[in-house]
This record gives sequence, C-alpha cells and structure tokens, in this order.
Amino acid sequence: MRRVVLDTETTGLEPGQGHRIIEVACLELHDRRPTGRHFHRYVNPERDIDFAATQVHGLTVEQLADKPLFAEIAEELLEFVAGAELLIHNAPFDVAFLDAELGRLGKPKLESACSVVDTLAMARELHPGKRNSLDALCERYGVDNSRRTLHGALLDTQLLAEVWLGLTRGQDALDITDNVARTIAGPVAMERPAHLLVRRATEAELQAHAAMCARLAKEAGGRCLWFDPVAAAAD
Repeated sequence: MRRVVLDTETTGLEPGQGHRIIEVACLELHDRRPTGRHFHRYVNPERDIDFAATQVHGLTVEQLADKPLFAEIAEELLEFVAGAELLIHNAPFDVAFLDAELGRLGKPKLESACSVVDTLAMARELHPGKRNSLDALCERYGVDNSRRTLHGALLDTQLLAEVWLGLTRGQDALDITDNVARTIAGPVAMERPAHLLVRRATEAELQAHAAMCARLAKEAGGRCLWFDPVAAAAD
C-alpha cells in the first residue's frame, strides 16, 4: 500500500484568519518502507509571519521572499499525494490549511485526491491520558529526535514515519534491510553456515505465543490485522 507522510509549517494557527502555508513536506512509503521519494518546498506566504510561529519553526518572511507561491507548487504536490493514504499528526490542522490554499486556487479539497489518517488520534486511542505530541511519541518509541531543535516539515515527516511504525506495531526501524545486511556482514565478514538447524516451537511455547498475540491485539484495540483469535484458539 502506498502511504505518504505529510507535514506543514504555517504563518500562524488559523487559516480562517488568513494565515498561510510556508513549508510543506511529504515522504513516500510503500509496504511500510521508504521509497526514497519525497516532496519538499518552502513557500512565500505573501504576508507576515506571527512571532510565536517563527519561534516554533525559525522561518522568517525575509528567508521566504524568493520562494515560490503555493499556486506554483500546488499541481506538483497534488500529483505526489494522489491516490495515497496520507499520515498526518494532528491532521485537521494541516488539512484545513491545505484546503484553504487549494480553495484560493479554485481546486477541490485535499481528500478528493487521497485519504487521510490522523496519527495523533491513533496515538490518543492507544495511549489515553498520556502526552502524544511528536516529541513525546519519539521518546516512547525510541525514535532519535535530537536534531529537532525547531519544527521543520521535512524532518518531522521522517520522525513521524518511524513513530507510525511504532503506533502500528510494525518493524522497529525504516532501514531494516540495511540493518540486517550490516548485522550479517558486520565490521568483519562472517561466513554463513552451510546448514541451519531448525528448532520448532513446543506446544507450551505456541500457547505462550498465542497468549502474547491476544494481549497485543487487545492493547491495539483490535486493529492487529495479523491476529486471528479463532486460529489462535485452535492452536
């Protein structure tokens, strides 16, 4: 399945008050792995930036003066996200700004081109009563966010991609293939054994595994597509 992690930075908090997008970034995933494709643009908002917003992302009007207008990047952005499932943290915020920008150009709303999943809503359901900001989730799932001294759309999409893997209980790292290759090769080349011993699980181990799967499925609120309680009971 094709997914796109998306994030924006803006001049302020309310698109209804005329605030605009100043940065947009997208990171493409396929089958839960990055494809290497991304979309990243800074945008001239044609207006002032709230001081509080600049304190969050560090961007100023002067830095954006020579950047393209949203109208100049809109088609390329829509082509990048078309048909994908968008993963956005606090999706209503970003979608409202994108819809406002598209509306100014007489274009349909964002969800006419793709579907949207709010990872903040996912996190709140999985971790009720806990902090579920991107930084908090990075800490909870062991994602290194040490470079995030300021908010930035491109870096935040990279962090959110790894957090989403934790939220959906997938692989622990986006570069799992490279990690496996490094583990096999290591700093010193290692020979693989010609024959591998296969040790099958005992009945007690199978039952313990089924119990663990049931616990994980319960904690995930029934969203574990890989868990079949009927098959587990039969085992």
